[in-house]
Amino acid sequence: MEKEMLVIADLKEGKLEKFMGWMQSDEGMSVRKSAAYPEKTIGAVKPDKSGVMFKVFVHNEEKMKELVSGTHPVGKEIYDDCVNKMTAWELKKVDM
Repeated sequence: MEKEMLVIADLKEGKLEKFMGWMQSDEGMSVRKSAAYPEKTIGAVKPDKSGVMFKVFVHNEEKMKELVSGTHPVGKEIYDDCVNKMTAWELKKVDM
């Protein structure tokens, strides 16, 4: 079942370009595809470039938890090098 989640990553100083480059690389895309649908992802960068925010459509919650916690075997190296912390929230539609 697909879940919508919001992920906010606080990045180490000067690591935005390296982190985003990896996320768009073949390796990064394969990791992202293991947890969510990259083609549906909506991203934004903090104005001071100290972090990023992604709305993701998750199909494998366990893999997403590995990515956000920095324990994914393939993503761990870039996480350790670039990320101070990542946090995820499950999103639910609010009827008005």
